[in-house]
Amino acid sequence: MVEILRTKAELRARVAEWKTAGDRVGVVPTMGALHQGHLSLVSAAGEACDRVIVTIFVNPKQFNTPEDLENYPRTEEDDARKLAGYPADVIYVPDPDQIYPDGFATNVSISGLTEVLCGAHRPGHFDGVATVVTKLFTQTCADMAFFGEKDFQQLQVVKRLAADLDLMIEVVGCPTIREEDGLAMSSRNLLLSDRSRIKAPVLNEVMEEMAEGLRQGGQASDLRAKAESRLNAAGFGEVEYIDLRACDDLSVLETPERPARLLAAVWLAGVRLIDNIAV
Repeated sequence: MVEILRTKAELRARVAEWKTAGDRVGVVPTMGALHQGHLSLVSAAGEACDRVIVTIFVNPKQFNTPEDLENYPRTEEDDARKLAGYPADVIYVPDPDQIYPDGFATNVSISGLTEVLCGAHRPGHFDGVATVVTKLFTQTCADMAFFGEKDFQQLQVVKRLAADLDLMIEVVGCPTIREEDGLAMSSRNLLLSDRSRIKAPVLNEVMEEMAEGLRQGGQASDLRAKAESRLNAAGFGEVEYIDLRACDDLSVLETPERPARLLAAVWLAGVRLIDNIAV
Protein backbone atom coordinates (compact mmCIF):
# COMPACT_ATOMS: atom_id res chain seq x y z
CA MET A 1 0.00 0.00 0.00
CA VAL A 2 1.18 3.51 -0.78
CA GLU A 3 1.89 5.65 2.28
CA ILE A 4 -0.89 8.06 3.24
CA LEU A 5 -0.12 11.50 4.70
CA ARG A 6 -2.83 13.63 6.29
CA THR A 7 -1.17 16.88 7.35
CA LYS A 8 0.56 19.58 5.33
CA ALA A 9 3.48 19.52 7.78
CA GLU A 10 4.15 15.83 7.03
CA LEU A 11 3.79 16.43 3.32
CA ARG A 12 6.08 19.45 3.21
CA ALA A 13 8.75 17.63 5.21
CA ARG A 14 8.69 14.77 2.72
CA VAL A 15 8.76 17.08 -0.30
CA ALA A 16 11.65 19.04 1.24
CA GLU A 17 13.67 15.81 1.37
CA TRP A 18 12.94 15.11 -2.28
CA LYS A 19 13.79 18.64 -3.38
CA THR A 20 17.06 18.54 -1.44
CA ALA A 21 17.93 15.41 -3.42
CA GLY A 22 17.17 17.28 -6.65
CA ASP A 23 13.99 15.35 -7.43
CA ARG A 24 11.30 16.75 -9.72
CA VAL A 25 7.88 16.46 -8.07
CA GLY A 26 4.55 15.89 -9.80
CA VAL A 27 1.06 16.06 -8.33
CA VAL A 28 -2.20 14.48 -9.48
CA PRO A 29 -5.11 16.20 -7.70
CA THR A 30 -8.22 14.01 -7.36
CA MET A 31 -11.38 13.63 -5.30
CA GLY A 32 -10.86 9.88 -5.06
CA ALA A 33 -13.02 7.06 -6.45
CA LEU A 34 -10.07 6.45 -8.74
CA HIS A 35 -10.52 4.88 -12.15
CA GLN A 36 -8.28 4.22 -15.13
CA GLY A 37 -8.46 7.87 -16.15
CA HIS A 38 -6.89 8.95 -12.86
CA LEU A 39 -4.35 6.15 -13.04
CA SER A 40 -3.30 7.28 -16.52
CA LEU A 41 -2.48 10.67 -15.00
CA VAL A 42 -0.36 8.97 -12.34
CA SER A 43 1.50 7.08 -15.07
CA ALA A 44 2.09 10.32 -16.99
CA ALA A 45 3.37 11.99 -13.83
CA GLY A 46 5.70 9.06 -13.19
CA GLU A 47 7.19 9.38 -16.67
CA ALA A 48 7.82 13.11 -16.30
CA CYS A 49 8.81 13.35 -12.63
CA ASP A 50 11.02 11.64 -10.07
CA ARG A 51 8.38 11.73 -7.33
CA VAL A 52 4.59 11.67 -7.54
CA ILE A 53 1.96 12.83 -5.06
CA VAL A 54 -1.67 11.82 -5.53
CA THR A 55 -4.06 14.01 -3.55
CA ILE A 56 -7.52 12.85 -2.50
CA PHE A 57 -9.82 15.50 -1.11
CA VAL A 58 -13.57 15.73 -1.67
CA ASN A 59 -13.76 19.50 -1.82
CA PRO A 60 -17.02 20.83 -0.33
CA LYS A 61 -16.56 24.23 -1.96
CA GLN A 62 -17.11 22.91 -5.48
CA PHE A 63 -20.43 21.19 -4.86
CA ASN A 64 -23.67 23.05 -5.47
CA THR A 65 -25.94 20.95 -3.27
CA PRO A 66 -25.42 19.11 0.04
CA GLU A 67 -26.94 16.00 -1.55
CA ASP A 68 -24.34 15.93 -4.33
CA LEU A 69 -21.53 16.28 -1.79
CA GLU A 70 -22.98 13.55 0.40
CA ASN A 71 -23.48 11.14 -2.51
CA TYR A 72 -20.02 11.58 -4.01
CA PRO A 73 -18.18 8.22 -3.84
CA ARG A 74 -15.56 7.89 -1.10
CA THR A 75 -13.33 4.84 -1.54
CA GLU A 76 -10.01 5.66 0.13
CA GLU A 77 -8.89 2.10 0.91
CA ASP A 78 -9.75 0.88 -2.57
CA ASP A 79 -7.99 3.90 -4.08
CA ALA A 80 -4.82 3.10 -2.14
CA ARG A 81 -4.89 -0.49 -3.38
CA LYS A 82 -5.28 0.67 -6.98
CA LEU A 83 -2.29 3.00 -6.68
CA ALA A 84 -0.01 0.23 -5.41
CA GLY A 85 0.92 -0.74 -8.97
CA TYR A 86 1.57 2.83 -10.13
CA PRO A 87 4.40 5.34 -9.58
CA ALA A 88 2.78 7.11 -6.63
CA ASP A 89 5.18 7.87 -3.78
CA VAL A 90 2.59 9.19 -1.34
CA ILE A 91 -1.14 9.78 -1.17
CA TYR A 92 -2.05 13.07 0.46
CA VAL A 93 -5.48 12.81 2.07
CA PRO A 94 -5.65 16.06 4.03
CA ASP A 95 -7.91 16.37 7.01
CA PRO A 96 -10.48 19.12 6.33
CA ASP A 97 -8.77 21.60 8.66
CA GLN A 98 -5.57 21.27 6.62
CA ILE A 99 -7.37 22.84 3.66
CA TYR A 100 -10.00 25.03 5.33
CA PRO A 101 -8.93 25.84 8.90
CA ASP A 102 -11.18 27.79 11.26
CA GLY A 103 -11.48 31.35 10.06
CA PHE A 104 -10.60 30.54 6.44
CA ALA A 105 -11.86 33.55 4.47
CA THR A 106 -10.13 33.54 1.07
CA ASN A 107 -11.77 32.78 -2.25
CA VAL A 108 -9.88 32.42 -5.54
CA SER A 109 -12.02 33.58 -8.45
CA ILE A 110 -11.26 33.65 -12.17
CA SER A 111 -13.32 35.71 -14.59
CA GLY A 112 -14.15 34.94 -18.20
CA LEU A 113 -13.50 31.21 -18.37
CA THR A 114 -15.77 30.40 -15.44
CA GLU A 115 -19.05 32.10 -16.36
CA VAL A 116 -19.88 29.78 -19.28
CA LEU A 117 -20.65 26.07 -19.78
CA CYS A 118 -20.48 24.33 -16.37
CA GLY A 119 -19.95 27.65 -14.63
CA ALA A 120 -23.28 28.97 -15.88
CA HIS A 121 -25.10 25.96 -14.42
CA ARG A 122 -23.03 25.49 -11.25
CA PRO A 123 -22.60 28.92 -9.59
CA GLY A 124 -19.44 29.12 -7.51
CA HIS A 125 -18.18 25.73 -8.67
CA PHE A 126 -15.01 27.01 -10.29
CA ASP A 127 -14.27 29.33 -7.37
CA GLY A 128 -14.22 26.17 -5.27
CA VAL A 129 -11.97 24.42 -7.78
CA ALA A 130 -9.58 27.36 -8.07
CA THR A 131 -9.36 27.79 -4.30
CA VAL A 132 -8.62 24.16 -3.48
CA VAL A 133 -6.19 23.77 -6.38
CA THR A 134 -4.26 26.83 -5.22
CA LYS A 135 -4.05 25.29 -1.74
CA LEU A 136 -2.90 21.91 -3.10
CA PHE A 137 -0.30 23.49 -5.37
CA THR A 138 1.22 25.50 -2.54
CA GLN A 139 1.06 22.64 -0.03
CA THR A 140 2.68 20.09 -2.34
CA CYS A 141 5.28 22.50 -3.81
CA ALA A 142 5.06 20.39 -6.96
CA ASP A 143 6.85 21.24 -10.19
CA MET A 144 4.17 19.74 -12.45
CA ALA A 145 0.45 19.02 -12.11
CA PHE A 146 -1.52 16.55 -14.22
CA PHE A 147 -5.21 16.94 -15.11
CA GLY A 148 -7.46 15.06 -17.53
CA GLU A 149 -8.84 16.72 -20.64
CA LYS A 150 -12.19 15.13 -19.82
CA ASP A 151 -12.79 18.15 -17.55
CA PHE A 152 -11.63 20.52 -20.28
CA GLN A 153 -13.06 23.71 -18.81
CA GLN A 154 -11.47 22.90 -15.46
CA LEU A 155 -8.13 22.33 -17.19
CA GLN A 156 -8.29 25.75 -18.84
CA VAL A 157 -9.24 27.38 -15.53
CA VAL A 158 -6.32 25.75 -13.72
CA LYS A 159 -3.87 26.75 -16.44
CA ARG A 160 -5.07 30.36 -16.20
CA LEU A 161 -4.85 30.24 -12.41
CA ALA A 162 -1.26 29.02 -12.45
CA ALA A 163 -0.22 31.62 -15.02
CA ASP A 164 -1.99 34.57 -13.40
CA LEU A 165 -0.70 33.87 -9.89
CA ASP A 166 2.86 32.95 -10.96
CA LEU A 167 2.59 29.65 -9.13
CA MET A 168 5.74 28.21 -10.72
CA ILE A 169 4.06 24.95 -11.69
CA GLU A 170 3.55 23.43 -15.13
CA VAL A 171 -0.03 22.28 -15.70
CA VAL A 172 -0.22 19.29 -18.05
CA GLY A 173 -3.42 18.13 -19.78
CA CYS A 174 -3.70 14.41 -20.51
CA PRO A 175 -6.09 12.63 -22.93
CA THR A 176 -9.54 11.49 -21.84
CA ILE A 177 -9.70 7.78 -21.05
CA ARG A 178 -12.86 5.99 -22.18
CA GLU A 179 -14.64 2.74 -21.53
CA GLU A 180 -14.77 0.28 -24.43
CA ASP A 181 -18.22 1.59 -25.37
CA GLY A 182 -16.99 5.19 -25.57
CA LEU A 183 -18.25 6.55 -22.24
CA ALA A 184 -15.72 8.94 -20.71
CA MET A 185 -14.45 7.52 -17.42
CA SER A 186 -15.71 9.45 -14.41
CA SER A 187 -16.15 8.79 -10.71
CA ARG A 188 -19.79 9.80 -11.16
CA ASN A 189 -20.33 6.79 -13.44
CA LEU A 190 -20.49 4.73 -10.24
CA LEU A 191 -23.81 6.45 -9.49
CA LEU A 192 -25.44 5.17 -12.70
CA SER A 193 -27.89 2.28 -12.45
CA ASP A 194 -27.26 -0.72 -14.69
CA ARG A 195 -30.03 0.46 -17.02
CA SER A 196 -28.66 4.00 -17.22
CA ARG A 197 -25.12 2.73 -17.75
CA ILE A 198 -26.31 1.00 -20.93
CA LYS A 199 -27.75 4.29 -22.24
CA ALA A 200 -24.82 6.51 -21.21
CA PRO A 201 -22.52 5.82 -24.23
CA VAL A 202 -25.11 7.42 -26.52
CA LEU A 203 -23.74 10.79 -25.37
CA ASN A 204 -20.36 10.12 -26.97
CA GLU A 205 -22.01 8.69 -30.09
CA VAL A 206 -24.11 11.83 -30.53
CA MET A 207 -21.10 14.07 -29.96
CA GLU A 208 -19.00 12.20 -32.52
CA GLU A 209 -21.79 12.54 -35.08
CA MET A 210 -22.06 16.27 -34.37
CA ALA A 211 -18.27 16.69 -34.59
CA GLU A 212 -18.23 14.94 -37.97
CA GLY A 213 -20.98 17.25 -39.17
CA LEU A 214 -18.91 20.24 -38.10
CA ARG A 215 -15.87 18.89 -39.93
CA GLN A 216 -17.98 18.61 -43.07
CA GLY A 217 -18.98 22.26 -42.88
CA GLY A 218 -22.14 22.15 -40.79
CA GLN A 219 -23.22 24.90 -38.40
CA ALA A 220 -23.15 24.18 -34.68
CA SER A 221 -26.63 25.63 -34.08
CA ASP A 222 -28.20 23.35 -36.70
CA LEU A 223 -26.36 20.25 -35.55
CA ARG A 224 -27.10 20.98 -31.88
CA ALA A 225 -30.85 20.68 -32.42
CA LYS A 226 -30.43 17.24 -33.97
CA ALA A 227 -28.10 16.13 -31.17
CA GLU A 228 -30.52 17.24 -28.45
CA SER A 229 -33.37 15.45 -30.20
CA ARG A 230 -31.47 12.18 -30.32
CA LEU A 231 -30.42 12.46 -26.67
CA ASN A 232 -34.00 13.06 -25.63
CA ALA A 233 -35.13 10.08 -27.67
CA ALA A 234 -32.50 7.91 -25.95
CA GLY A 235 -33.91 8.75 -22.51
CA PHE A 236 -31.59 11.50 -21.35
CA GLY A 237 -32.98 14.34 -19.29
CA GLU A 238 -31.94 18.00 -19.44
CA VAL A 239 -29.25 18.90 -21.94
CA GLU A 240 -27.48 21.79 -20.19
CA TYR A 241 -25.30 22.47 -23.18
CA ILE A 242 -23.72 20.91 -26.23
CA ASP A 243 -21.55 23.68 -27.61
CA LEU A 244 -18.65 24.27 -29.95
CA ARG A 245 -16.12 26.45 -28.16
CA ALA A 246 -12.65 27.82 -28.91
CA CYS A 247 -9.96 25.91 -27.01
CA ASP A 248 -8.15 28.97 -25.69
CA ASP A 249 -10.89 31.24 -24.32
CA LEU A 250 -14.00 29.02 -24.57
CA SER A 251 -15.78 31.56 -26.79
CA VAL A 252 -18.75 30.31 -28.83
CA LEU A 253 -18.08 29.16 -32.38
CA GLU A 254 -20.45 28.17 -35.18
CA THR A 255 -17.70 26.38 -37.14
CA PRO A 256 -14.25 25.09 -36.09
CA GLU A 257 -12.45 28.05 -37.68
CA ARG A 258 -9.72 27.73 -35.05
CA PRO A 259 -8.76 24.96 -32.58
CA ALA A 260 -12.04 24.00 -30.94
CA ARG A 261 -13.76 21.58 -28.61
CA LEU A 262 -17.26 20.23 -28.65
CA LEU A 263 -18.37 20.17 -25.01
CA ALA A 264 -21.52 18.74 -23.46
CA ALA A 265 -23.22 18.38 -20.10
CA VAL A 266 -26.37 16.28 -19.83
CA TRP A 267 -28.43 14.57 -17.15
CA LEU A 268 -29.22 10.88 -17.13
CA ALA A 269 -31.39 9.45 -14.36
CA GLY A 270 -30.23 12.04 -11.85
CA VAL A 271 -26.53 11.84 -12.76
CA ARG A 272 -24.78 14.73 -14.50
CA LEU A 273 -22.44 13.57 -17.27
CA ILE A 274 -19.91 15.77 -19.06
CA ASP A 275 -17.72 15.08 -22.06
CA ASN A 276 -15.77 16.85 -24.76
CA ILE A 277 -13.97 16.01 -27.99
CA ALA A 278 -11.55 17.92 -30.17
CA VAL A 279 -12.88 19.24 -33.47
